[in-house]
Amino acid sequence: MKKLAIYPGTFDPVTLGHLDILRRACRLFDQVLVAVAPNEEKSPLFTIEERLALLKPHLRTIPNARVVRLDGLTVDFARARKAVALIRGLRAVSDFEYEFQMAQMNRHLDDSIETIFLMPSHTFFYTSSSIVKQVCQMNAARLKTFVPPNVLAALKKKFGRK
Repeated sequence: MKKLAIYPGTFDPVTLGHLDILRRACRLFDQVLVAVAPNEEKSPLFTIEERLALLKPHLRTIPNARVVRLDGLTVDFARARKAVALIRGLRAVSDFEYEFQMAQMNRHLDDSIETIFLMPSHTFFYTSSSIVKQVCQMNAARLKTFVPPNVLAALKKKFGRK
């Protein structure tokens, strides 16, 4: 039986750190669904359609990954697809408390789905979508080591940068 994992997130925008976690997860599972959440509470810069489109080109080189829209509770989404695990990235200790609470709630809702925490390469420990957006507002050129080229172009367009 193939083992499916769900890698949920807002991905606003996707970073090289996200893609690093995805590649690591794909080595552990037969298939990984990158589940992009609308998450209007975070007031995303990119629409869900834009975020899905920004992710898709990067999956061409990761054959056992697909990108899908996530609606509803992540654990319900995972259960409906018979996933065995949720993938979460941990960059620093500051991520742990929130992620731990989410993992415990998901376990309470369905204890058959495990939460797997993966750490990105040390190169991406301090990279987050929020920081990427802040830096882009000041100096987009400095982002090329943190986001893929298609994301950098989309950020520049959103912020009116060259």
